[in-house]
Amino acid sequence: MRRFLLVVLAVTLVLAGCTNETGGGAGGEGERPAKVDGIPTSEGTHKQKIDVGTIGHREFLLHVPSKVTGGTWKDGKPADPPALVIALHGGLATMGKMEDLSGFNRLSDENGFLVAYPNGVMTTWNAGDCCGAAKIGNVDDVGFLTKLIDKLTGAGLADPGRVYVTGFSNGAGMAYRMACEKPGKVAAIGVVEGALVTECDPGRPVSAMIFHGTADRSVPFNGGGNRDFNDRRPFPPVSKAVDFWRRVAGLPEPSRPVKALTDDTVCESTGKGGEGVAVAFCKIEGGGHQWPDRASAMLWEFFASHPRGG
Repeated sequence: MRRFLLVVLAVTLVLAGCTNETGGGAGGEGERPAKVDGIPTSEGTHKQKIDVGTIGHREFLLHVPSKVTGGTWKDGKPADPPALVIALHGGLATMGKMEDLSGFNRLSDENGFLVAYPNGVMTTWNAGDCCGAAKIGNVDDVGFLTKLIDKLTGAGLADPGRVYVTGFSNGAGMAYRMACEKPGKVAAIGVVEGALVTECDPGRPVSAMIFHGTADRSVPFNGGGNRDFNDRRPFPPVSKAVDFWRRVAGLPEPSRPVKALTDDTVCESTGKGGEGVAVAFCKIEGGGHQWPDRASAMLWEFFASHPRGG
């Protein structure tokens, strides 16, 4: 009888230890469910799939920091929904490579925001006039990324006023396209070694931080090169994109110094306009077609200071 009571006590303690993470339901007051709308809430990086209404599905990695997992939950959702950074890989890369390249996971863990790393189609994004398979197939990447944003914000796991899209190269061009076509979904974008090569009439301003190296041979600083393997038109200069976004917001030319985290980088900002929108441009002297050192930390600092309407 004593042994039976000890077994019952042990099972009770084990079950009690499991009650903080429920099996995927809404969760009670103060509880964190294991999943919300099918999305894992536990700490770490989770590979996810999303239905986009076509044959097959699209994939993304979602990094959830301990500050979200261990934070305050109410009615099965974070009481204070975190910001969301969507990081887009360059051409001929993958979501896993962008995770490694950007280093956003560490910043996520330190600052408590979610990071999503989506996968393009055959390693490319349809950024308008670029690039590769996604462009040729007229892939609806804007629709995919919009569904991703809506899924995470609709589940209450991310703040819809603090959604930020950043990318490298072809992914940077895709960040531009999201701001052009879905400015109501994106508070700010971060563009690294990319070009604005899509028709753009956003209808409302979006904050932007733009990094570009003066020695980039793939997407030349002053314009040139080829937009795609089957499109010999040159890329426009980076100055065109800087001027475009500041004019949409009615902002002056960037002239206010912004502290850079590396010696080879000079950053200037327009300062915030009436809607809290700003455009910052970071020139990397001698920088090539690569993700700059400390760019992610600077991007997060910019994003955190530029929520929608802030």
